[in-house]
Amino acid sequence: MKFLSDLISGISLGSVYAIIALGYTMVYGIAKMLNFAHGDVIMIGGYVSYCAMFYLGFPVWAAVLLAMLVCTVLGIVIEGLAYKPLRSAPSLAVLITAIGVSYFLQNSALLIWKADTKVYPSIVDGSLKLGQLTIPYVTLLTVAACVVIMIGLSIFTSKSKMGKAMRACSEDKGAAQLMGINVNRTISATFAIGSALAAIAGVLLCSSYYTLNPTTGSMPGIKAFTAAVFGGIGSIPGAFLGGILLGVIESIAKAYVPNLANAVVFAVLIVVLLVKPSGLLGKVVREKV
Repeated sequence: MKFLSDLISGISLGSVYAIIALGYTMVYGIAKMLNFAHGDVIMIGGYVSYCAMFYLGFPVWAAVLLAMLVCTVLGIVIEGLAYKPLRSAPSLAVLITAIGVSYFLQNSALLIWKADTKVYPSIVDGSLKLGQLTIPYVTLLTVAACVVIMIGLSIFTSKSKMGKAMRACSEDKGAAQLMGINVNRTISATFAIGSALAAIAGVLLCSSYYTLNPTTGSMPGIKAFTAAVFGGIGSIPGAFLGGILLGVIESIAKAYVPNLANAVVFAVLIVVLLVKPSGLLGKVVREKV
């Protein structure tokens, strides 16, 4: 029974990782850059929803929508001010800029909300009892939200006009521009979607673990990036699979080797990359020289 409980907990945690990883994988798949500030957008989403519920008296659904709106705007602003001028810059310059944006968001949160850890309420009360097994409703909501988002993104990228534009930009930005696609607008839309997902992940993460502080998104963000690489960065199903597997591995490792849980997570990633460098569902891309 304990193993089953740990497994369910891992699937819930992995669902949060998967939602965050979807943001990473979309930005990388289309803009070919690693947005390491993504984890801090999660934290901003958590704070915005917290303030909306506690200080403004918003219901949960309105607080989540406000967090999504704020994070969407924030993602577009970050992309426009920090990343757009570096479109043709070396990847190292973009990486350093992303780290700088991450520190800027963390320190801004420290100035506004201070370093004290806040108690975040569960957005869904109660639990489902199945014999001796108890499953919190927030766990069921987290898993359901992850599945719906993954399916929705898959349909969006394959059926919608903007989704097809994103896929075209992912394949060849120059050719996409020649075909009349607005590459800058497409990349901005990608950041907007990824940041909105970060807000949802922030609310679910804080609601599951009941805490919120300026470093809330740092470690989950790193692990979600690991999940994206694990599953095959650039692949939406890969981000989903990588997130779920990583969450399950971490949960079981915490139950049996708690002091080595993080080490086990990253060791598994190293093994996967040694055996299959493109990730579980990633594609090997051969570059013409």
